[in-house]
Amino acid sequence: MRKVNKEEKDLLRKIGARIVRIRKERQITQFELASRFHADKQTVQRIEAGLTNATILTLLKVAKGLEVTLAEIIDVD
Repeated sequence: MRKVNKEEKDLLRKIGARIVRIRKERQITQFELASRFHADKQTVQRIEAGLTNATILTLLKVAKGLEVTLAEIIDVD
């Protein structure tokens, strides 16, 4: 497995920060979000911290759990 480079790490952090912002705006806990897409709280924590390269399908589940579109999560320009 190849290492993630700095640019990719920055992107993962931006996506994670976007998820945190949306989750907090909606007053959803990490535990509640995790339960909405059948994951554990640690998975949400890793995604939000940019520590894991979540698949597009996982990000789609997160988006549905937050009741937003996938584009709203990955649009980090």
